[in-house]
This record gives sequence, structure tokens and C-alpha cells, in this order.
Amino acid sequence: MTDFTTLSRRGFLGASTALAALAAAGVPALAQDGSSLTIAYNIPVQSWDPTTGPAAVNPVLQAVYLAVFDRFIGQAPDLSFEPGLLTDWGFNEDKTKITMTVREGVKWHNGADFTPEDIVWSLERAGKPETGNPIQFVWGKIGNFSIDGQVITADVLQFEPALFKWMAFLTGFVMPKDYYEEVGAEGFEKAPVGTGPYMVDAFEQGAYVRLKAFPDYWGEAPAFETVTIKFVTDSASRVAEVESGSSDITVNIPYEDYDRLIAKDGLSGEAIPITDIGMIFLNDIEVMTDRNVRLAAHHAIDKQLIIDRLLRGYGVPLSTLEAPGYAAFDESIVVEYDPEKSVELLAASGYSPDNPVKFTIQTTRGFKPKDYEMVQAIVGMWRKVGIEAEIEVYEIAKHYELRAADTLAPAAFYNWGNSIGDPSTSTGFAMFGPSPHSVWDGQDLIDRIGPLFGEPDEEKRIAGYKAVSKLIADEGYVIPLLQYVMPIVHSDAVTVTPYTSGDLLPQAVGKA
Repeated sequence: MTDFTTLSRRGFLGASTALAALAAAGVPALAQDGSSLTIAYNIPVQSWDPTTGPAAVNPVLQAVYLAVFDRFIGQAPDLSFEPGLLTDWGFNEDKTKITMTVREGVKWHNGADFTPEDIVWSLERAGKPETGNPIQFVWGKIGNFSIDGQVITADVLQFEPALFKWMAFLTGFVMPKDYYEEVGAEGFEKAPVGTGPYMVDAFEQGAYVRLKAFPDYWGEAPAFETVTIKFVTDSASRVAEVESGSSDITVNIPYEDYDRLIAKDGLSGEAIPITDIGMIFLNDIEVMTDRNVRLAAHHAIDKQLIIDRLLRGYGVPLSTLEAPGYAAFDESIVVEYDPEKSVELLAASGYSPDNPVKFTIQTTRGFKPKDYEMVQAIVGMWRKVGIEAEIEVYEIAKHYELRAADTLAPAAFYNWGNSIGDPSTSTGFAMFGPSPHSVWDGQDLIDRIGPLFGEPDEEKRIAGYKAVSKLIADEGYVIPLLQYVMPIVHSDAVTVTPYTSGDLLPQAVGKA
């Protein structure tokens, strides 16, 4: 198995369409004067509102959003929390109120002053169901805001243990009240305004975004005046981008290409375990209502073999949706690779290699390293025990659409990101039926998880989630596969500060 303590080298950290669009816009592929940075990224920006719609809960897009917008609370590379647009925050002793102190001296990209009213408006807007915030069920738990200078207080309408963690996570971005009300949703998409280190200078849907450093940014000035992020969804094309020098950095490429590229002169790389989990959603439809089928599918997968053969050792096998480092990780919960047990379970339900159980598994192709190939390998392992699965390939945006509508196939491969490491944002939302992020609607999990969302006793809450993880493993409600290791390859001309969240932040790239 790969030793992740020795991975770093020289530090710790549709291409043709994109290039054509860049050329037409007069964007240089690579700066010669050191003032510009070019990144080949694996997913396009679908929306410039980081608080609404499916894109807002896409973990991979957060890095782009964080270049333009600031969250209420910030996160350091090691995932520790730090001041963002709030400099202080907390509950009162009986957890009936919250208090937040707002940073002074901040400007919006349009030159307007950032104020506490922006914080209040953003939180109130996020808490309204009609806004379309996918995490509304968190933000709606506070209300009755009042402002005194830079200090905001609010009532706790329903206690949420992870409230302030969410302020550093998905949809936890502050939006400009006056500007948004002036231009509306459509106008904001055309000309987004944030308080982050970069402003949107040019944007071509599906092709690229060009960012320009914001001279009045409240924090440390970024190293590069201009950053061009090319949207290159094909992994082979991302490899070509960085190998040819057309891009300075790329991410999420096949591990064999990573190993090859970092051995070349002029290139370096980092590959560190991140908070993303590769997993297979199981939908409680068709044959997946059969516990024997679910457990047989899990026991038939040799996760370590997949990691060793397809990912060149870059990965950590998992049996729960809690990864090492998460608050509720329990290493004692293990679903063993046991194909003989799979055969026995399937036989109990009348299935065999000669009479296989059949269902569809959906997956992306090239979004994460070897995603399609992993599913191919899993389907091959399943076939040996009596499972015949048909692979359906789709884009990641389609996955979000189907998951939100609870219409995924019986099995669907996905990567679950949880940069705050809280069990409510992994096991909780992935497996709680009423959540828009879950497709398993079992009442036993609803009854177990529901009370944990408001459990004020932290020790009891974490123990509760560990018990839920044990139940999920015993019943086979989901198939966790591995903790990802994210490969980053970059030119020796730049340095990269890696984030355990998996975010490749333009402002975290420096000049060598």
C-alpha cells in the first residue's frame, strides 16, 4: 500500500472547445511574464450563484467559488476553522441565541461597502424555501436577526449542532444584498460580484473563466494578477494540457499519468488523502429492496485490489461514509471482501451466476480518476457471484439532477465531499430520506438520524452517528468504497498549498 507520508515531490502540495474559446477571446494559454496562471479544471461552472441549485452542493466547484466569494467562516488548508467575513461567532450558554461579529473594511467587487446587512440578508435568503438553497433546512433554523454596529444576534429557532461548521461549507457564502436586489438573479449570473480575492473578468459557458485580482481584497493579495481556468472534462486532455505547458496546473488525472508526469523535468506534484469518499448510492427501488442483494453487492467488491490495480495504491478502503479524520469515524466497522458470502446471500434470494440478479449502475467517466474503470471492475466482480449490472454513463450534472428528484438508478457511483468532517454532512444527509441529497428512504434510518440533527450533547451525537454507521453497514444501505487521494500536477514555476478538502484554490498558488 502506498505510504502517503512520502508522496510529495518538490513540496507538499472537451479541451479543444476550451482552447478554441480562449483563442477567440484572445486569452494567452500560458503567461510569459509570470503575472498569469492557467489551470485545467475537471468541471465547468454551471451557475455563478454559489448558494442555489445543484451546483451549490457540488464539492468540486467550491474551489472556483472560493476564488470569487467569501464564506461566513473560513477554513485553513488543514480544515481548521478561521475568521472569514465573520471574525467571531458562537452560541449563548443555553443555545437559544447566536452572536456573530462582522469583519470591517471589506469591499464588494463593484466598490460598495460590505456591511452586516449583507450577512443578515444572505442568511435570511438562504433560509427561505423558495430561494432554492439546497441547505435551506439548516439556514432556516435561525431567525429574528438584530444588528448593533458590527455585531449580529439571532434567535435559534431549532438547534443545529453543526450550524457554524456549515458556515464554512456548502452554500455558506455571503451575497451582496443591494447589488443582487438591483440586478436580480439573471443580472447576477451575467456579472457576479463577491468579496473574494478575484473578480470574474470573462466567462464562456462550458469553456473557461478568466479571473482578475481584486485590488481592494481585505485579505492577502493573490500571487497572480490573472487566472484562467479552462474547463477540461476529459482527463486525457487535462494530462495533455499540463504536459504541453498549455496549463500550469491540473488535477484529478489518472494516477499512472501522475506518476509519469512528476518524473519529468519541469513538473512537480502532490497526492494527498482528501475528504472525498468514492461510494455507490443504492436507491430503495427494484432489487435493492432485497437485503441479500445489497449485502452481496458489497461483499463481492475487492476494494484494495481496485486501489492497487487501478489507482496505483492511491486510496484508502472504507466501509462507512465516515473517513479517517471525520468526527464519527469508527475503524471497527468493516465490511469484508467475501465473494463466497455474496454467493450464499444471492442463493438465499434465488439468484446465481446462471440466474443473475440484474440492475443498472450509473457513473461518470473521467470526472474522478478511473471512475468508469472502477465501475467496470466492480461489475466484473459482481458478475462472478451472480450479479449482472448494466453501466450507464452520465455527466456529473445529471447525477445531481436525478438525485435531487430521487430518480437515480438502483446503483449510482459518486464522490461524496465533506470538508468539515461532521457526520451530519456525510452519513446524515447522504442517508436521511427527506434530505435532497439522499435516495434511500428507509424509515429506520429516518428515525435514527432525525433526532441526531438537533442533539445538543456532542458525545451522544457522535456515538449516535457511529451506531447509525453500524446499522447501515449491517443492512447494506450504501456501498462506501474508498477515501480519495487527489493528484495535482503543476509546473515547477509555481508552488501549490494543498487543501485537505480537495480544493485547488487559485489564491493558494504562488510563484516558485
